[in-house]
Amino acid sequence: MKMLLSPAFGIIILMAGMSLITTVGAATASTITTGVTTIAAPPTLPEPVLKEIAKDAPNLARRGEAAMRFIGLKVYDIRLWTASMVHTYSEPFALELVYDLGFKGKDIADRSVTEMRKQGYNDETKLKRWGEMMARIFPDIRKGDTLIGVSIPGKEIRFYTREKFIAAESDMEFAKAFFDIWLSEKTSEPKLRQRLLGLN
Repeated sequence: MKMLLSPAFGIIILMAGMSLITTVGAATASTITTGVTTIAAPPTLPEPVLKEIAKDAPNLARRGEAAMRFIGLKVYDIRLWTASMVHTYSEPFALELVYDLGFKGKDIADRSVTEMRKQGYNDETKLKRWGEMMARIFPDIRKGDTLIGVSIPGKEIRFYTREKFIAAESDMEFAKAFFDIWLSEKTSEPKLRQRLLGLN
């Protein structure tokens, strides 16, 4: 059995003749039942994060949610928080990931770069710089940990845990490349993207 991170904050488990199974659920209520999984979701982002982003990203509401699983193994829950009913890169938004497995921060960074290449980013000098930057930013993750990325258009991308601010970067090309891992039409997880964006 071989385990690889994908998308950036998740994993793929590769086994002969088997592929990734994604279990997703709509996010119109605070508890979502997917048929095999019940996701108990808080109505807001963690309070420390809300206080930090209140000025630049107020009134974020949960617009979509999904849970990724592989053969019954839960990888993570992911939630999209937006200021309006339709996600756009021109308005503040946040992606929240709550892990059910542990990863090294360096592995998350390396897989992020791989996923960015799939979106069409092919400047290797830039990808190397982004990878090194993410390796410095992302902490090692344990089961139950949360990572949150917040986009402040025209300004920066910010990263938080459930409890505190981690880092901010002003490279908005990097910010889009990072969020595109889940939100681009080229994502490796199209069903997850549809649920996050409320497309089905």
